[in-house]
Amino acid sequence: MSILLVDDNPVNLFVIEKILRNAGYSNCVPLKSAVELFDYLQLDSSDPNYVPVDLILLDIMMPEIDGIEACRRIQQVERLKDVPVIFITALEDMNILAEALDVGGMDYITKPINKIELLARIRVALRLKYEKDWHDQQEEKLRTELDLATQVQRSLLNPPLKEKNIQIQVSHLPSFKLAGDMYYWNKIDDHRYAVILFDMMGHGLSSSLVCMFISSVLRESIKRHVDPVPVIKELNRYMTLLYNPKNFTNYYFTAIYLVIDTEKKTVEYVNAGHPPGYVFVDGKTLLSLERGSSAVGFFEQIDVHKSVIHYENEIQLLLFTDGVIEANGTEEEQMLDRLRTLAAQKWEAIDSPIHLVLPEDQHANQPDDMCIVMIKAQVTK
Repeated sequence: MSILLVDDNPVNLFVIEKILRNAGYSNCVPLKSAVELFDYLQLDSSDPNYVPVDLILLDIMMPEIDGIEACRRIQQVERLKDVPVIFITALEDMNILAEALDVGGMDYITKPINKIELLARIRVALRLKYEKDWHDQQEEKLRTELDLATQVQRSLLNPPLKEKNIQIQVSHLPSFKLAGDMYYWNKIDDHRYAVILFDMMGHGLSSSLVCMFISSVLRESIKRHVDPVPVIKELNRYMTLLYNPKNFTNYYFTAIYLVIDTEKKTVEYVNAGHPPGYVFVDGKTLLSLERGSSAVGFFEQIDVHKSVIHYENEIQLLLFTDGVIEANGTEEEQMLDRLRTLAAQKWEAIDSPIHLVLPEDQHANQPDDMCIVMIKAQVTK
């Protein structure tokens, strides 16, 4: 622990240092002016003589640079602005004392110094500093863990898929570092592809953790079942395992899961309470992916109904989460019209889906996660 004592009067320095050392504060550094204070504080943290400062006792009335100006300058240094400053003064001018507190001082003590009062105010200042340091350390730890969780979640996201008979592209924009929207696709065999887009209730840390849990189990479920009906039912079973009647919030998610068969030229899908999504069949017919079950995890048992779409030459699928529909407070029907228009256009190349719906300046600071998946399958010779 290091306490700096700054006073141009050597008698005051001697008295204060003696009081502190007798009270067990052994690491006290007496300084005769603000200039000496600045010189001391400029010691680099890599210097072997550097000791972190826990508290500064600062006289107000000093030549050249007074205590108020010294405190003002200290507050402008990032690594020093949280060091508590207690002013020591013989002044009784309330305006000056108010200014001293306004520039960043935590407290003040008037001269002549009362030993009991001095030690009590030091104990309060140090306790507040230690509490703030503890919270800062916890926040830094949380930021580190959050960054790691963000990296883990991003590693679960698939890269674009570009093969001769199918292309998949996605835009995934979390409103927070961690997202509640997730997508996944898996090549089952030479001609079958499973694709899922799901949106966990809420967003932020808790929904993202549940999201990553489901993202891990759905991979095995898709490999084991493939067919949309048993996959959705199994995901529902996993979600209900998380149910706790003591929790204020229990999670569920909406999803569209589909299997594209480029040999049979079919798309089998289940829409589990998700926004509809659109399908453009053979450049002629625009269809909506209607719901085939309730949201996943909402009920212990759910009825799941699969739908099948056939195509002859090519099929385009546009999937999206509700964050896209609600972007920037846009009227829902207006955004759906924009998405339907996009879905009914012939896609020569799939690049960045979000840019086709929202301008660049509207991508950030959205209230909800946004995800758009564009899929195009075609018959090739």
